[in-house]
Amino acid sequence: MSLREVLEKKELENLSPYASKSKNTKGRMHRENECDIRTAFQRDRDRIIHSKAFRRLAYKTQVFIAPVGDHYRTRLTHTLEVSQIARTISRALFLNEDLTEAIALGHDLGHTPFGHVGEKALDKLYPEGFKHEEQSLRVVDYLEKKGKGLNLTFEVRDGILKHTRRDKHMLSRKEPGPSTSEGWVIRFSDRIAYVNHDLDDAMRAGMIKDLPSEVKHVFSGSYGDRIGIMVESVVNASKGGKYITMDKDIADAIDTLREFLDREVYNGEEIRKERDKAIKIIENIYSYLKKDISSFKKLWNLEINTVFNEEILERSIVDFISGMTDRYALRLYEKLFLPKQWSLG
Repeated sequence: MSLREVLEKKELENLSPYASKSKNTKGRMHRENECDIRTAFQRDRDRIIHSKAFRRLAYKTQVFIAPVGDHYRTRLTHTLEVSQIARTISRALFLNEDLTEAIALGHDLGHTPFGHVGEKALDKLYPEGFKHEEQSLRVVDYLEKKGKGLNLTFEVRDGILKHTRRDKHMLSRKEPGPSTSEGWVIRFSDRIAYVNHDLDDAMRAGMIKDLPSEVKHVFSGSYGDRIGIMVESVVNASKGGKYITMDKDIADAIDTLREFLDREVYNGEEIRKERDKAIKIIENIYSYLKKDISSFKKLWNLEINTVFNEEILERSIVDFISGMTDRYALRLYEKLFLPKQWSLG
């Protein structure tokens, strides 16, 4: 019996009936031989960590565009915080930690430069629309490894595609949800992470001084205390059950925090000024690449290193821009639109 088979047997014996078992995966897009050491979900996690898209998350905005301080979150630190929270919940509920971690690490691979500002800009520019969760799936299916993709399992791909909670209410199930309990854990963990760290960053930036009065009776402690309360709420409300959920009073308080952040931070004047600049950068790059196909082809072959297809030009432009880091987008904008400095010494 291989080590992988031993691990698969332990999953069957020890995990919850509602956990996803790697032995019972629905499989990959393309069939391949199993690893003797790692389970299918462990392999997926490793493939994501070693991907180029994962490395680029370190230089993509979470909320604050090009912050001066070293302690503001990036898309990578957000991803790691989601992973930590989700693994804690999964471990407590005897779900599959490896699957949870793989989804968490891959859930934002398709995010644009400049955070949700970039996402909204591309959604407006591209006729077919743009959603970062759909782009994340496109990254792992088609764009990584020079167009070959990572060939991940169905369960990881499903969790990545359905991780976003577009409805503002924590307990809403109006939207199509993930197929696995682990995917639902990511849905809750994603919002728990960003509500807390965006609040923390906004306080560090001096944009807000304190929590809204409506939630102080629920979240009166520190940053870590708030996360602890939210995580425990998910664990206690979901324990032994088929559905991942949380206590209504905690969920309502999170909804209030999310609305507060919308009003005071995400749509605040300081963020709005930088947001407008970022939108203009993406709009100008998009328009330039669409008009100058030869220049785009050179950039594509240099950066993406796959066969260029003019038949899907706009789709390729979207792929190219969404994969940019903030600093690459700024450098490219400078190269395309700002005059060179000449030395006449």
